[in-house]
Amino acid sequence: MGQIKKKFIERAVPKAEIVKKLKNEFGDVVVGEVTIGHVLSGMKGVVSLLTCTSKLDPEEGIRFRGYTIPELRELLPKISPEDEPLPEGLFYLMLMDELPTPDDVHYIQTEWTKRATVPKHVFDVIDSLPPDTHPMNMFVTAIVSMAGSSRFMKAYEAGVAKKDYWDSTYEGVMDLIARIPRIAAYVYRHAYHNGHHIEPDSDLDWAGNLAHMMGFDNDEVKKLFRLYMTIHADHEGGNVSAHTTHLVGSALASPYQAYAAGMLGLAGPLHGLANQEVIRWIFDMMKDIGSENPTKDQIGDYVRKTLNEGRVVPGYGHAVLRKTDPRYVAQREFCLKYLPDDPLFQVVSNIYEVVPPILGSVGKIKNPWPNVDAHSGAILVHYGIKQYEFYTVLFAVSRALGVLASLIWDRVYGLPIERPKSQNTRWFIEKAGLDSPIKF
Repeated sequence: MGQIKKKFIERAVPKAEIVKKLKNEFGDVVVGEVTIGHVLSGMKGVVSLLTCTSKLDPEEGIRFRGYTIPELRELLPKISPEDEPLPEGLFYLMLMDELPTPDDVHYIQTEWTKRATVPKHVFDVIDSLPPDTHPMNMFVTAIVSMAGSSRFMKAYEAGVAKKDYWDSTYEGVMDLIARIPRIAAYVYRHAYHNGHHIEPDSDLDWAGNLAHMMGFDNDEVKKLFRLYMTIHADHEGGNVSAHTTHLVGSALASPYQAYAAGMLGLAGPLHGLANQEVIRWIFDMMKDIGSENPTKDQIGDYVRKTLNEGRVVPGYGHAVLRKTDPRYVAQREFCLKYLPDDPLFQVVSNIYEVVPPILGSVGKIKNPWPNVDAHSGAILVHYGIKQYEFYTVLFAVSRALGVLASLIWDRVYGLPIERPKSQNTRWFIEKAGLDSPIKF
């Protein structure tokens, strides 16, 4: 048994016993109240999930096992003091609930390098798809095509005890995360470089190798990818991609199937596809205005036009946060350090000054500040990654770290299949004490 896996289960078993005790002895404790408004507005704010890897603080942003993004940029191991945190370290933190040492990070890097070989049929599946297939569809199709090699399903079919489900899930998650950069890069080269692929470099870290296989060996790009993979990795359990991975996993689907399902949720424009929509909106604005350097007044006019047409300004607003997203701030700090004079960064900065006051004046928007999607595309464009349809794939690579670490904990805790109760419209009408001539 590997050293981290052994250490993990020594920590996990006592925590699983606590969760079991909570369920069996304290199941009647009331933790909240559900109203009709909650149900009909997407259950926002209703506590109904157990997720231990991260927590969304409305004032401080995402906390990974209690640590904020600024703290993690200081505390997680790096290749050099001037570099960004290594995502391997964040995965360790989410899995183990302790900050990793450099040796811990090196161990995970080595494990992922050993497990990174992708079966040939996966590449054949990608090659069989038309080059104009959306990259997220290519990516998810490739992930699903590996489900037959699931260690969890093989163990389940062999009759493994329920208390040991975590073991093969752990192994499957480690296999899957190791392979994901190779698959994402293959999709990128298939879609945008006529299938001219680049072999992995076993001496590189997980995020740096992704940049290399995509064709970007600039050290700044590798630093950017380390930052990108860290800040996009998790966002509590109730967002669509995390919740879907948990929900499908609760049916004892394999990590491949659960992750693929979650990433199909990420592909929606109200979730991960928003990063694509942001950069599209910016390009459309510059085209409409007729300038690649629009003034703040011109940006303001275009924002009002967007709102008057009944559309949203992509990248602004968040269901929970009540301040500028720290993930946005981290990317802005990266830009100020490495590309302060980039024209597109200047446009993004001006949008940052213009949009919040306008949205705030509308009165209906609780958070007029930018979220992570408002910035990521501009940095990628600067370094030559201009194919914005691919941005959500990068998001998906990062999100694997959080949702799959959570899936391991779901199996440790023995969480049951998720099955909330639903009611028809008549039931809600009766609860509200309304009379309606319409039959539902």
